[in-house]
Amino acid sequence: MGRRAMSAMPEESKLVKQGDAAPRRKVTIQRIQQMKETGTPIAMVTAYDYPTGRACEAYGVDITLVGDSLAQVCLGYDSTTRLTLPEMLHHIRAVARGSKNPLLVADMPFGSYQSGSEDTVRNAVRIIQEGGAEGVKLEGGEEIMESVRRLTRLGIPVMGHVGLLPQRHVASSGYRVQGKDTASASSILRAARAVEDAGAFAVVLEAMPSKLGEYISKRLRIPTIGIGAGSATDGQVLVWDDMMGTWNGHKAKFVRRFADAKAEHKRGVLEYVAAVRHRTFPAENESYDIEDGQWQRFLDTEGP
Repeated sequence: MGRRAMSAMPEESKLVKQGDAAPRRKVTIQRIQQMKETGTPIAMVTAYDYPTGRACEAYGVDITLVGDSLAQVCLGYDSTTRLTLPEMLHHIRAVARGSKNPLLVADMPFGSYQSGSEDTVRNAVRIIQEGGAEGVKLEGGEEIMESVRRLTRLGIPVMGHVGLLPQRHVASSGYRVQGKDTASASSILRAARAVEDAGAFAVVLEAMPSKLGEYISKRLRIPTIGIGAGSATDGQVLVWDDMMGTWNGHKAKFVRRFADAKAEHKRGVLEYVAAVRHRTFPAENESYDIEDGQWQRFLDTEGP
């Protein structure tokens, strides 16, 4: 009876039983590479907790990314640079409990890989061992090559990230489109090639002209995942809250809202508050009863 009364009880098989999705094979790095080679677009989505991890698991996402954007969309920070490694580990563990079949990658927070390859290895091991991630993502190009090499030699898969680097938004004077002139475009190409040469299995291309996104994608052996880099990259990634329409902050040009969950949240909360105010919730059929005889004995014992 106690288990049936729980309103927040995890049910591992519930989504499958409801027919939302059938069990599927584990997505591996080899599978991601095959998708590039066969021209099958790769779908990557950020997730920050168990429910969003379960959604990625159930609805066909190829790569689940525990993005450091959780700093803003979940924790209320004004920048990804405020996020700490312990906070990141907390969220990775939650996502890992829900997202099993997609390849699970986690951002290395700002400060966890900038001080040298030794610290990078130590922190990446924590993300894999304590968090349950299967790979890590680092922002940068030539300057992080040694760290990428160290990680990949130790068997820790690395996803690169070039173009707009959110963790460096202060140094770049904001979240600006990159690669809009010859020098900048060539710099991004060199950065992408650098992380590929260092052993990265994929690279995110953020906020650049679509022609450059396509050019880089055709010249790299590893898959490219675009976010504001046009439709010709090998895959795409969106932040969960952007995709679902729940983010209240700036809406980037490349963001498409595929749902309006914010409107549903608003409607639900307003209706709930109104129902509480008018005592229409809970209704009789949403309440528990006691046998009349038992209740009378209670009143006889305790008083009316």
